[in-house]
Amino acid sequence: MTMTAVPRSADLNALLDEHARLRAELLDAGHLIDTGVEGVYGHGADFSAVCRAVDALVGRVIHEVHGGAATVLAFPPVMPREILDRTDYIASFPHLSATVATYEGGDAEHRLMLAGRDAGHDWGGHLRSSDLALVPSACHPVYPTLSGALPRDGAWVDVSGHCFRHEPSSDPMRMQSFRMREIVRVGTDRAAIAHRDSWVARAAGILGDLGLRVSQAPAVDPFFGRSGRMLAANQSADGLKTEVLVNVYGERFPGVAVASGNYHRDHFGMQFDITSADGSPAHSACLGFGIERIALALFAAHGMDRASWPGAVNARL
Repeated sequence: MTMTAVPRSADLNALLDEHARLRAELLDAGHLIDTGVEGVYGHGADFSAVCRAVDALVGRVIHEVHGGAATVLAFPPVMPREILDRTDYIASFPHLSATVATYEGGDAEHRLMLAGRDAGHDWGGHLRSSDLALVPSACHPVYPTLSGALPRDGAWVDVSGHCFRHEPSSDPMRMQSFRMREIVRVGTDRAAIAHRDSWVARAAGILGDLGLRVSQAPAVDPFFGRSGRMLAANQSADGLKTEVLVNVYGERFPGVAVASGNYHRDHFGMQFDITSADGSPAHSACLGFGIERIALALFAAHGMDRASWPGAVNARL
């Protein structure tokens, strides 16, 4: 998920002050634990409990809507590196991507590495990229599991997992390491678009029931480079992405995306050889919930002490 850009006319210093204020409140309350790396936090007990409650709520709604039709999957925070190629993520978002680097040398190389470390040098250069990458979106490991012909009605997948995107920030709403819960639809173009639209509306309703001020807006992903600007323009023109926004930092500033609906056309169907019942490349769409972002929005809206939250909100969770 992206975060809606702040207009140039906005007072950026004031927004940064709001970031610092919320971050300080979360740290002081013990909800987030500072690790010394921007966008990477430990979680306190109350914050972890709210995250679990949000995830469980989303899961209940998915089950209410799709019942046994949705396959429930969970993946680890790493995946085969080749998926970054097959999804084209490495082409569109190299600045957000990350692979797992490991040590493959022997004793002699290890001595050199330690000698360099003792001299204050960066030892990271002694590690080599492995065949694993960090998962950037929870749905990415799903598509290889669907290769081949789909059933007549296509597929629904309820997937959760830890994700990573290399975008360090002092804004607590923008974490590098975070969890997503997604409901993915793969089938015809009509089915995928209808799924995206219905779940955007449903997500707005879920968040509104939690006492959050919610809006919806078309959005574009942060594609990289000159070709990325063309991709973003096409994504915007064709209305492929819609974000569900929560007003976290006040009316003066744009809302923060806590969920997003994306229509991929037949991109993943082509890349992973997924076909609809008629033999044509399958289309796909997903609605992703940012678990930590929703939890943070709840603390920002209702206060740092969960016991003081509105009874209806705690009951819904």
